[in-house]
Amino acid sequence: MPTPDRADGDRVFGMGSDPLVGPDWPPLTGPEITTLLDADAVIEWRSPRPLSATAQARTASGLSVIIKRLPRTLRDATALAEEHGFMNHLRENGIPIPRVLLTREMGEFAYEVQELGIGDDLYRGTFSWSPYQSRAQAESAGRVLARLHLAAIGYNAPPRPPRPLLASFTVFAAPDPITAIEKLAAARPALTAFLDTRDWRADVERLHLPFHARLYPLLDGVSPRWTHNDWHGTNLLWQHETPSTVIDFGLCDRTTAIHDVAIALERCAVDWISLRNGGPARIQVEQVDAFLNGYESIRPLTSTESRALPDLLPLVHAEYELSEIDYFLSVIPGSNPANAEIAYNHYFLGHTAWWSTAGEPLLTHLRHRPAAR
Repeated sequence: MPTPDRADGDRVFGMGSDPLVGPDWPPLTGPEITTLLDADAVIEWRSPRPLSATAQARTASGLSVIIKRLPRTLRDATALAEEHGFMNHLRENGIPIPRVLLTREMGEFAYEVQELGIGDDLYRGTFSWSPYQSRAQAESAGRVLARLHLAAIGYNAPPRPPRPLLASFTVFAAPDPITAIEKLAAARPALTAFLDTRDWRADVERLHLPFHARLYPLLDGVSPRWTHNDWHGTNLLWQHETPSTVIDFGLCDRTTAIHDVAIALERCAVDWISLRNGGPARIQVEQVDAFLNGYESIRPLTSTESRALPDLLPLVHAEYELSEIDYFLSVIPGSNPANAEIAYNHYFLGHTAWWSTAGEPLLTHLRHRPAAR
């Protein structure tokens, strides 16, 4: 994967076969930065992440901050406050998370200004679905996620309402996922219109429901809690081999700890980009084991969580893809039906299909993995 410096702000990570594409959102501008900060503020770097316009800027006093601009149809001030409440709770309980210095709505956009965070951005130019750079990093990332899950205890805000780009756990936590998808789509007209053009119920019945049938009886034994829902190397800052700061809570919601663990493994265990382009999966069994060993050194999985994990992994990303389809069709300017098709075929269907075939040995490995000592 190329590593753009984004100094010119003209390319972002692509979702299809092109690794770098033109952005859906124009890059942050000098006048925006000076309005939010001060007249002498300057942009130091722009992020290649595609779902918002994000930049690092320096104020006149020399303070470096992160500025993120999002359309209010994606995240308004109310939606951002949902994220900030969870971040504040975690920070107060010992998790290193940058403080939000400013939230402001201007025109059609909402802006966040955050502290820079401590540590090195080792994955700055790396696509989100990538393995860790070492087994040691995978293990330490597992330990920090376990600490986050312990710190989340006591945060009892209700689940977030349906929004584009959320990694919630409502569809496959329901007794009837097809009815749950219908309910989710009813709140998002663009998603309803998209699904109406294909035989999605047959797709879900064929691919997703066999895993759900084994998972659902276990869910009564799994307690809900707020979770990060986008855990991977690019959302951590690092000091040597250890995460020093946790960032990007845009997908956080009330799910379960094992749902969050499954997302973390799904992000690093398989080279989805290579698979999408016809290459090998490059399954990272050693990193999976390292991550879980690190996690369980802090918070051992319950027997129910361990049993649920292999059937949750093939489902954990599917609900997010439904919200991403809605994002591509109802949020970005002019819509992007091509990316909506990729989200449905390669991610919503393709990931689960892979787990049911080529990914089965990894699921079997997890089913026979010994409990934490």
